Amino acid sequence: MIKDLTRPNQPVIGVYLGGKILKAGRISNDQVEKFLETEIDNTASEETVLKQVIDAISGLFTPDIAGIGIGVPSLVDVHKGIVYNVEHIPSWRTVHLGELLKKHFRTGVYVNNDANCLAIGEKYYGAGSQYRNMAGIVAGIGLGAGVIVDNRLYSGSNCGAGEFGYIPYKDRNYEYYCTTGYFDKKYGIKPDTLLKRAEKQDKIALAILEQFGFDFANFIMAVMFSVDPELIVIGGSITSFFPYFEKPLWKTLHSFPFEKSVENLKIKISSNPNIEVLGAAALYFDAQRKN
Repeated sequence: MIKDLTRPNQPVIGVYLGGKILKAGRISNDQVEKFLETEIDNTASEETVLKQVIDAISGLFTPDIAGIGIGVPSLVDVHKGIVYNVEHIPSWRTVHLGELLKKHFRTGVYVNNDANCLAIGEKYYGAGSQYRNMAGIVAGIGLGAGVIVDNRLYSGSNCGAGEFGYIPYKDRNYEYYCTTGYFDKKYGIKPDTLLKRAEKQDKIALAILEQFGFDFANFIMAVMFSVDPELIVIGGSITSFFPYFEKPLWKTLHSFPFEKSVENLKIKISSNPNIEVLGAAALYFDAQRKN
């Protein structure tokens, strides 16, 4: 874990809003000292969902809180704290989330998307603590990435940095070929069924995952061409399949034209069950480092 002067003695609250599920934690001395997970009514109005978020944070908030970080699966104006078209919350089209929470709690509020929270969470609390340049990939139903450059989160001008999933690939894009939904769309097999068959060494399942490893490697090479990371940390539901596509992935990566980049690259699986909450809290620390 990073130890530096941006870490306050006061606790920080990290919040992850993932559609129906809200997770939040009060982080102090690099530990989640209090945690809550609650279901929200994601079909409700903008105001109703906001009240549910505020109520959840209120259960952790005390006057000594240094700041609040919140990760949301959406496009985010990180400077103004505005979230746009939040996934699985239809009423949240344009919500000035940072401003509203700051007004309510009277403390600094830092908003970013979920992939960026994974990356900065792994930087401060996980596999990335020893690396200056890294990427965190979230792969499950969707595909996104967060980028760390010189120890700091890089979001780009419009929080679009790391959206490698939208890069064209074959007849679609990487998000189509490198997410769990691909198994059903292409082969008519549900992800959980494919995993069970792979565990039993079913030849067809293993062949499907071998092809998936080839496609995912090409996605990783797109990341490598863009940001040349020392480390890539993979999170999301695709990690359950990693043991079955890791070998074809590395075999394909060795076709990358810059041998040293492949030789020096580390790929790890995100293993901290609270990384979403810790990553949201780490948005506070990253903001202090930038300041």
